[in-house]
This record gives sequence, C-alpha cells and structure tokens, in this order.
Amino acid sequence: MEESRLSILCMTLGMVETNCYLIWNKESKEALLIDPADDAAQIEKVIRERDLSLKALLLTHGHFDHVLAASALRDAFHVPLCAAETEAETLRNPELNGDARWLRQGLSLKADRLFHDKEKLSFLGTEIEVLFTPGHTAGSCCYYFPAEKLLFSGDTLFEGSFGRVDLPGGNMASLKRSLDRLFELPADTLVLPGHMGQTSIGEERKSNPIFYY
Repeated sequence: MEESRLSILCMTLGMVETNCYLIWNKESKEALLIDPADDAAQIEKVIRERDLSLKALLLTHGHFDHVLAASALRDAFHVPLCAAETEAETLRNPELNGDARWLRQGLSLKADRLFHDKEKLSFLGTEIEVLFTPGHTAGSCCYYFPAEKLLFSGDTLFEGSFGRVDLPGGNMASLKRSLDRLFELPADTLVLPGHMGQTSIGEERKSNPIFYY
C-alpha cells in the first residue's frame, strides 16, 4: 500500500481472538473503531494514549465476539454505534447474536445509525463504502476504503477461508454471492478480516476454497 494518511492498529481480543481495528487520520487524529470485540478498558486506554478523537463504532456484524465492548465505548466517547440496517435484529436478539448459546448475559444492542447498502460514508478525510455481504449472518457488511484499497471484511472473508454458515442467519448461497461481490474489487485490495491474518482480494480469487462449494 502506498503511503497513506491513515494508520491502522489491530487488537486481537476476547475468547475467540477477534480482530478489532482502530483506524485514524495521522494529521487530524480523527479515528474509527471497527468491531469493538472485548476489553473496553484496554481499547479506551489505547485510544486515549494516542490522543485520538473517536468518531464512530462500526460493526461488520452483530455476533457477541465482535460487540462486547460496544456499549461501554459508546458511553465513554459519546459516539454512535453503527451497523447495516439488515443486522438490527441480530444485534437485538441474544438467540441470533450468540449470547444465548455461549455467554447467557442477555446481550442486546441497538445501533444509533443503520447503513444502507452502497452507502458512502465520509470519515477520516476519506470515503468509505458500505458493502452488504450476507451469509455469515443475515446482515453482515464490509467496509471498503477505495482510495486506500482497504477492505475490512469481518467474518465474511478470511485468509484462505470464509465465514461459517451453520449459525442462526447463516446461508451458504448468500455467502457465495457476497464473496463474488468482494472478488470484483481490485486485486491489490488489502483484506483485514475479523479473525486471523490479512490477505488480498487477488490472493483469495486464486485460492479461496469457496470455489469448491
């Protein structure tokens, strides 16, 4: 990637090692947090140590391991919690977001802002496109930074893999269509997933096992 105005820090947090991404503009210090996975105190410390101005919390989907720090950070920084409009029920319902199966804490969230498919966001001095990518959940989405060729793919696309579809709201046919959509992005797009390490669209076009399903 060419020299960018943006910095990215990946924090791997929680019981299933979920990637939480802090992205900020080096000049303005404005920041976004994608998938506030867990350990709100640690995330808050990192943001404040860097003297960043957090503008929003963006969710790729509503599973518990991607949202456990969301409420605390929303309160700490007074910023909106944002997700795809198609994911509202997953966020609200513990049976859908995994809480009822794994945590039993009554996890239920309501987003402050719900995005439309292909909606263009203006944050950090750049444009971000919201891409709906159902399949892992009914309302999963990805965040694409065209100028920087960055894709935050949540649990839709992984390095050499893809999101599981055996949980409530999962659907293999939908996921395959979503991955076809992502594979239309430029080959040199850097993919930053919800688990494991980074990859690229070009690499996944060549070798992702989705093509065998």
